[in-house]
Amino acid sequence: MKVTSTYERIISNLNFLKGKESLAVLDQTLEQVNKNNLTFIDGFLYFTQAQVEKKKQNLIQHSVKVAGFPSVKTLSEFDFDFQESINKQQIYDFNSLRFIDKKENIVFYGNSGVGKTHLAISIGVTAAQNRKSTYFIKCARLIEILKKAQLEGRLEERLKKFCGYKLLIIDELGYLPITKEESKLFFQLIDRRYEKHSTIITTNINFSQWDDVFGDPLIASAIVDRLLHHSHVAKITGNSYRLKDFFQKADEFF
Repeated sequence: MKVTSTYERIISNLNFLKGKESLAVLDQTLEQVNKNNLTFIDGFLYFTQAQVEKKKQNLIQHSVKVAGFPSVKTLSEFDFDFQESINKQQIYDFNSLRFIDKKENIVFYGNSGVGKTHLAISIGVTAAQNRKSTYFIKCARLIEILKKAQLEGRLEERLKKFCGYKLLIIDELGYLPITKEESKLFFQLIDRRYEKHSTIITTNINFSQWDDVFGDPLIASAIVDRLLHHSHVAKITGNSYRLKDFFQKADEFF
């Protein structure tokens, strides 16, 4: 007759209950109980608290995963010394997420490669980690999705989805031309999010040139008006990060 230990029975019960988080912290809990001579109540508290923390971490990881980031970036990885034009204190204030609570927008403006997308993603990751619904998307892809939804008669559904995020990050606005009809779709999205949720825009186009980007001065003016009202504009000047190593090697060579 097989003798089953209490430990084995607990493992069996947790497997039956599909308690993956419980299994993950069981040995850790038993170690703490034996090491610190914990009572049943204290041991059970430790056991449940460890599961709660594990579940929270899983939820955070899931929130970051579904946000659509091309990669995970953090402010600690950003070289503020390389881009001296950036107000570091302002960026860390953005990362406090106060702007989301106040339903404000952020526009990162500067040439290609200066770190706009890195900063936008870093703030977005922080938002996702704090369980604020966040989504990252390239502007060209966003326009493509809205156009397709309009053709399929699902524009309202798509607009509601994009308007539901606490933080929507639209990357590379102005890198590709936008037709007048596409501009109208973009305006509908910005108009619906106005003063309801926060949007981060990265662009290499000066606001005075947005008439050319959107193909219609009236639509461009309406978009700029809604984006810049309750907005923070962070202008970044300097060399491209992508050419940073090239410049350093060139200096060493010469």
